[in-house]
Amino acid sequence: MKVLIAEDDNLIRKTIEIKLAKEGYEVISCAEGASALDSIRSEQPDVVLTDIMLPAVSGLEIVSAVKQSEGKPIKVIVLSTMGQENIVEEAFKLGADDYMTKPFSLTELSIRVKKLLQSQ
Repeated sequence: MKVLIAEDDNLIRKTIEIKLAKEGYEVISCAEGASALDSIRSEQPDVVLTDIMLPAVSGLEIVSAVKQSEGKPIKVIVLSTMGQENIVEEAFKLGADDYMTKPFSLTELSIRVKKLLQSQ
């Protein structure tokens, strides 16, 4: 199973990447939105984890692009900081499958990824 991480914070991105790789996922890592969209098109991941605030292309734009694309369905988990409830609501309207507020537990993130993959 392939998981794409779109997160501009290097520490958060690397930490998630290490955790998911240890659990056997193939991990694609992107530091900004435009490269994430390119990788989503070329790699066709099973799950996308995206921060809301990204350089170039926002997490909301990623959610929208993923959910409007043809091809296999891709699950999306949005990662946001506190106080972005209106943005999270917008993400759900665009088709996000789940969201987590930063800071979050890596174990909980892993459980949510697994749960989404089982529901496909």
